[in-house]
Amino acid sequence: MNSGILLSLLGFLPLVTPICPVPCRCTTSITDCSLKNLTVENLPTAFRPSTEIIHLASNRLTSIPNGLFDNLRSLQAVYLQGNPWECTCDILYLRSWLQWQQNRSLYRDVRCSSPEHLQGRIIAYLTEDEIVSTCQHWYCSLALLSQLSLFILLILQSILVILIIVYLRKFRRMTAEVKSTTRELGQQGDPWVSSSI
Repeated sequence: MNSGILLSLLGFLPLVTPICPVPCRCTTSITDCSLKNLTVENLPTAFRPSTEIIHLASNRLTSIPNGLFDNLRSLQAVYLQGNPWECTCDILYLRSWLQWQQNRSLYRDVRCSSPEHLQGRIIAYLTEDEIVSTCQHWYCSLALLSQLSLFILLILQSILVILIIVYLRKFRRMTAEVKSTTRELGQQGDPWVSSSI
């Protein structure tokens, strides 16, 4: 009986202790994903919770997915140099994460490759306005699309309310006619009853 419980607990062990993400090499506290040609699309989505150091240098990363490092409580350093960072809206998470780091000297080589007006700038020292200025076209398009959608929904709701009001008025007229007809028939008496007598 005890061996059965032990075997079932061992079956859940892989769920508790995450394996090393492909194509990286790992030790208990270090995850090395350097020189793996990683992009944002094929970057591991999670790392071991015990990870203290992550090597992501010399890949093809243009940004880091939102929240990638947030649950790594033991994380001390991430080596990010040698990647073609695109300092557009997608870099906001990485910039924010870098600004919270105590030892920013590790991140002096983490610089923008594009857009041209930010090329060579250290990501940790970019202002939010500098980054957001590259996103305004996208934000304007999104705002316009949102407003257009709301306007169309407002028109549809107005049409629906008008149809409901028209239907209710017709229904009131019909019920009034039915009541008056019923009253008239009630006053005249039932013709079937009088003819059968």
